[in-house]
Amino acid sequence: MKYITHTAHLQFFGLTAGIVAWILIMATAGLNEWRLWRVADESVITSGVAWVGIWRACFYSHVLPKLENCQSISISDAFVPIEIPVAQVLIMLAVICGLVGNISAAVSMRMAYFSVEDRRNLRPIFVVAGTLYMMAGTFCLVPVVLNMNSVLNNNTINFPPEFHLPEAPVKQQLGSAIAVGMVASILSLISGVLFLSYRHIWQALSSEAPKDTRDPLHGPWTEATLGQASDHGRDNPAFHSEEVAS
Repeated sequence: MKYITHTAHLQFFGLTAGIVAWILIMATAGLNEWRLWRVADESVITSGVAWVGIWRACFYSHVLPKLENCQSISISDAFVPIEIPVAQVLIMLAVICGLVGNISAAVSMRMAYFSVEDRRNLRPIFVVAGTLYMMAGTFCLVPVVLNMNSVLNNNTINFPPEFHLPEAPVKQQLGSAIAVGMVASILSLISGVLFLSYRHIWQALSSEAPKDTRDPLHGPWTEATLGQASDHGRDNPAFHSEEVAS
């Protein structure tokens, strides 16, 4: 059995990057700062800035009873643009795919580093891990790009009155969630490429052949062959008879 530990160092780096990417994907899903809205009227939004995320919109106010005021955004709300409900669905799929991808990658690395059994099962587990990483990166990248495009185009949102937010801000800026999501997507895609490009097991396992146990001179070592080989070590009967006669 050939040892392939030394061939999987890049994939170990891919597992590390995949774990970091999954943590960043969860952070992206939880952050509210997807869009920073600069508002002109600071009578209610005293900070002059509102954070519009995919789950809720928040701002600081010294006028309202709470210092931090947040309103939830549901996937069924009619006023939200299409990129927000799409982001809600895809970012959760990215979290799930990233988690399962990390588990699959950890199993594949354990098999590559420590398993001494038949390694033909490595091929599907490496493919599964790489595919899940690619899916997680794509699911995270799509909503990030869609919301970034909305910010750059200064798209408006017709918030209900209870949100205390204007329909259009003075200026929009990219929030920290966009940057974190972009880094998470890149790391996850890199991990997927590393696992899918691991060709050693594809080539090595297909080229493995059963070991040749035959003797190159006399053929396979069978019981009959061993018996014939032992005949060459017997004493010569004629030699013993001549000694006795003398």
